[in-house]
Amino acid sequence: MNRLILKHGTAVTIVILAIFAWVIYRRIVDGGLDAIIPLAVTAVAVWVTGTFVFIYFWPRITVGGFKRIIVSRGLGGGPIPVNTIYAVPESASQSTSSGSVIATGTDDVLYVGGWLDVKAGPQLLHVPEMEGRYYSVQFTDLTSGANFAYVGKRTTGTTAGNFLLCETKWGGDTPARMTRIEVPHHAALLIGRVFVADEGDHEAAYALATQIQLRPLKLDRQR
Repeated sequence: MNRLILKHGTAVTIVILAIFAWVIYRRIVDGGLDAIIPLAVTAVAVWVTGTFVFIYFWPRITVGGFKRIIVSRGLGGGPIPVNTIYAVPESASQSTSSGSVIATGTDDVLYVGGWLDVKAGPQLLHVPEMEGRYYSVQFTDLTSGANFAYVGKRTTGTTAGNFLLCETKWGGDTPARMTRIEVPHHAALLIGRVFVADEGDHEAAYALATQIQLRPLKLDRQR
């Protein structure tokens, strides 16, 4: 749906404006200028209301679209269950042929992605030792479309780490040697990137990308 809106948005706008112009023309012909005043007031009201509604719901539509794609189709390797991170084995430009939604035309990163939901309980995000390699995992809020947290070289470093992901109202204790990240509306889109230096580095980068994982906190406590 989002791609259709972006692809055909100009054409749809032109059609709507053409229809509106035709309606105004007919009103003038049939009843003079006084006949278009109610129409003009209605059009302005609808335009203003529609603008606010569009701005409010657009992030939900966009992020919700990512969720539907990830859960139902995946990122090229089949559906990805909720609270599972999938590492795309090809570079971002190569994944274009596989229909990956995050294909970007670049060859210097491998992408990981998944849909996080902590409503049933906290999740643990594990990242491996990256030894100075650039990587990042961004957390995108489902209601605003804004990124509310990052894990990666620029924010948390490249050493191995565990991050407790939970609702803001969760009252449990954060286990030792874990960093707590609160998820504002219990769910979020997770998109990560792992740097690939060159073709010879691809295998090592992919091995690290597959080690970025989610698992329930209770399972980790039992180990």
